[in-house]
Amino acid sequence: MSPAPEIHTDQQPGQRSGGKQAVHSAHAPRPAGAYSQGVVAGGFLYTAGFGPQDPATGEVPGTVGEQTAQVLRNVRSVLAECGLTLDDVVKVTVHLARLHRDFAAFDAAYGEFFTAPYPVRTTVGSELMDILVEIDVVACAGE
Repeated sequence: MSPAPEIHTDQQPGQRSGGKQAVHSAHAPRPAGAYSQGVVAGGFLYTAGFGPQDPATGEVPGTVGEQTAQVLRNVRSVLAECGLTLDDVVKVTVHLARLHRDFAAFDAAYGEFFTAPYPVRTTVGSELMDILVEIDVVACAGE
């Protein structure tokens, strides 16, 4: 397990946290609404659902494999803000626009980022806005 995270937050001075701290990475896509990229609470980091947008250009790769890789790079950037890696991830939720068609290609790309012991994972088919994959994770952030 990694040491306790150093958290870079977007919380305003004097703002009540309620036992949670928002996390922001300049190396992941900016939120498209009223939500944080991640929140640390109760010893865990919970990320928002990330799409495959390149944070520097806004471009979206074409294939589900390429999109999966970009999504996981985005997730990895938020984890890194807390001193965490993909090895600290305990739960992954995946939304695929074309579950039956794209599952094998998604899983192959996903497998390039995670090693045993693998986090638990739920993969569902979802209607997504102009992307093929969205992923959020829960990571153990220490005590």
